[in-house]
Amino acid sequence: MKLNLPITKVTIACFILLSTANLTVKAQEVITLQKAIDLALERNLTIKQAQFSEALSEENLKQSKYNMLPNLTAGPQASFNFGRNIDPSTNQFTNQRIFALNGTLSSQVTLFQGGQLRNQIIENKLLLGADRSYTAKIKNDLILNVVTQYLQILTNQDLVTAAQQQIDIAKITLDRAQKSFDVGNQTQADLSQAKASQSTSDLNYTNAENQLELSILTLKQYMEMPSATNITFEKPDISKFKNVNILYDPETVLQTALAVNPDVKLAEIRQKAAEQDIKVARGNYFPSVVLFGQVGTNYSDARRLPGTPFATGKVDTIGFVQNGGNAVVVPNFTTPILHYPLGRQLSDNFNQSVGISLQIPIFNRFNSRTLVRKAKITNENAIVTAQLAKNNLSKIIYQAVWDVKAADKKYQSTLQTYNANKEAFNIIQQRYNVGLVNSLDYNTSLTNLNRSQFDLIQAQYEVVFRSKVIDYYLGNPITL
Repeated sequence: MKLNLPITKVTIACFILLSTANLTVKAQEVITLQKAIDLALERNLTIKQAQFSEALSEENLKQSKYNMLPNLTAGPQASFNFGRNIDPSTNQFTNQRIFALNGTLSSQVTLFQGGQLRNQIIENKLLLGADRSYTAKIKNDLILNVVTQYLQILTNQDLVTAAQQQIDIAKITLDRAQKSFDVGNQTQADLSQAKASQSTSDLNYTNAENQLELSILTLKQYMEMPSATNITFEKPDISKFKNVNILYDPETVLQTALAVNPDVKLAEIRQKAAEQDIKVARGNYFPSVVLFGQVGTNYSDARRLPGTPFATGKVDTIGFVQNGGNAVVVPNFTTPILHYPLGRQLSDNFNQSVGISLQIPIFNRFNSRTLVRKAKITNENAIVTAQLAKNNLSKIIYQAVWDVKAADKKYQSTLQTYNANKEAFNIIQQRYNVGLVNSLDYNTSLTNLNRSQFDLIQAQYEVVFRSKVIDYYLGNPITL
């Protein structure tokens, strides 16, 4: 059986609308709390900067270890000399052009330098640990910010839902007031009250929606995500958090937090590094001992190599015989001047040296003493900074424990208020429907219900958030 259905413009429009809606749904990315944390940790630029600083500290540590090794330096040199100059191979004056080569290979190693090399290695290890703790601090702070913002988004979503419910109730109320006004059962004032109630509900919805969009934008910024990205959020079952632990002992929480909190660890490590820097500075008081060695050679094209003497066939008169007057002669010899080959000259001029250098600081304009004093002051400041970090953590922990207990009390109070307002509104609504309550009392009861609903939503999320803050300071993973 074949059905021939006419394809109208309406059918095509509906198809396009459904397809577009389907694509929109597919394009939305669902963000869980864990995914939000992972994306923030992966993309956050502040963390990347901290990791770069950590990498630089690691290179500083490696270099401080390499400083204990001997160095090796090569110094080849070539030159053309004109006019009256000194032949570098003979150290004699000459008036000819000279092409000269010379080169050295030298090495030295520090045997003792007041313990500075070893102490610098220890200090750089501590500084690397400090940078790692700083990276961990940034990550922890970012995680807390993401969790806070995520919970804020969930809160705002519920507030938007509640505001929409208020609009629905206000519309029903306005419709009923309009019909009652049309038949003469209510006055113009009652109708105006209903319209004002709907306008208030619309305003509440707009404010709630704006706050939701702002909180989503802030979370996107934490995740380094483009603002135009379409995302949705996984909403956990908030009912399972109604029985969260609120009976924390602040001193127990504090002792645990002192061992794991990155702010305290960072301050303590920096204090140890400052203390180690005093030892490095004191090394300037001690003499330094350096072992050195060098090899070298040179070449000059002006230098000549004397050859083997040979007789020329001539004779030289060297004197006369006494009384006889006869001349005394000897054979004449000459020595040829030969070219001095490059390889042989470099080999013949090869030289070596080895020695120990001792440098004793006697007076350096009090520079060493100033460095030691500055290092001590820096260490004292680091001690105070570490103590301040502990004191601040203590204040935060006690405040956090008080906050979670206060949040639970507030939740219990708002829950009772909401239930009471809900029961009162149900009664007033029934009486309003039969004309026993005027519109002013009805709208007042509705406003009280709406306000108590908003307070309840915020209170229940605040309990969850405050408990997660305690988990954060205890070093526990933050999950929903």
